[in-house]
Amino acid sequence: MTEFKREIDINHIDTIDLSQLFGRLDENIKFLEDKFQVRIKLKEGYLLISGPSEENISKVEKHLKSLFKVLKQQKSLSLRDVKYLVYQGEKNPEVDLSKHFKEAIIYSSTGKVIRPKTLGQKRYIDAIKTNNVTFGVGPAGTGKTYLAVAMAVKAFKEKEVARIILTRPAVEAGENLGFLPGDLQMKVDPYLRPLYDAIFDMLGADVFYDLLEKNIIEVAPLAYMRGRTLDNSYIILDEAQNTTSEQMKMFLTRLGQGSKAIVNGDITQIDLKRGQKSGLLEVIDILHDIDKVSFIFLDKSDIVRHSVVQKIIEAYEEAEEKKKALEKKLES
Repeated sequence: MTEFKREIDINHIDTIDLSQLFGRLDENIKFLEDKFQVRIKLKEGYLLISGPSEENISKVEKHLKSLFKVLKQQKSLSLRDVKYLVYQGEKNPEVDLSKHFKEAIIYSSTGKVIRPKTLGQKRYIDAIKTNNVTFGVGPAGTGKTYLAVAMAVKAFKEKEVARIILTRPAVEAGENLGFLPGDLQMKVDPYLRPLYDAIFDMLGADVFYDLLEKNIIEVAPLAYMRGRTLDNSYIILDEAQNTTSEQMKMFLTRLGQGSKAIVNGDITQIDLKRGQKSGLLEVIDILHDIDKVSFIFLDKSDIVRHSVVQKIIEAYEEAEEKKKALEKKLES
């Protein structure tokens, strides 16, 4: 059997950490070797790629050069990053995927660089920058809430807005929180915890509570937005699939001068009572062609949580398809 070989000069890439390229226990390189049926060896001053297929060797060379670019920008490379870049590189060979890793939004309170990690997330960030209202629609784990909060904190730090307002419908309590024990903060905390978690990561708990006390940051259930005009603010509505039509209209008409709104939701996880229509589903049809209003649809390829989350979502999608096929069969 003929064996083909290719050498990649690495003398010019001394600015990157090769251990990050290879990954923990060489998992990044092993993934490339298994997927393309090649062997990759580190030699003095170059990487040697060998295998029975010249076409696969060329693909691996292209992917490695893309990984070099990413490493120069973000200094680290997880197996998930490698899998995503390879997947998208095969799907969109004409796109320079390293570009979407380039832009840092802000740094977290611990110094971590926060940036879009997928093409879908990059489109989401770009839409937020250029529109007054941006809808992020997609499954759990696609970074909708986290990136929205990052953009809000960035705008606040750069004095583009004076306040940050985070809200979500407390569906489990029917937006009627009076029967719950404790003061307002104690009542709403369980429903707003994901928003707290995101902003804690951006600002740190001490800064967050200081801004909360000064009413510069407000975290409240959607019901508390009624009757207000929100000027010079960054407003994030999370879990928007659980708004009713009336609640969605109420929220969108709160937008005042100098403000931006980000509306996030997952239309596969609607918790409304039977017969109630999701305001998020409805608004997609109503506002799809309005200027300065953008809809970004993320999918399972944009999931940045543990890799098992993507597999779970795929399993549920498969089960749903089987259920629909069975229902269709029974109807006929």
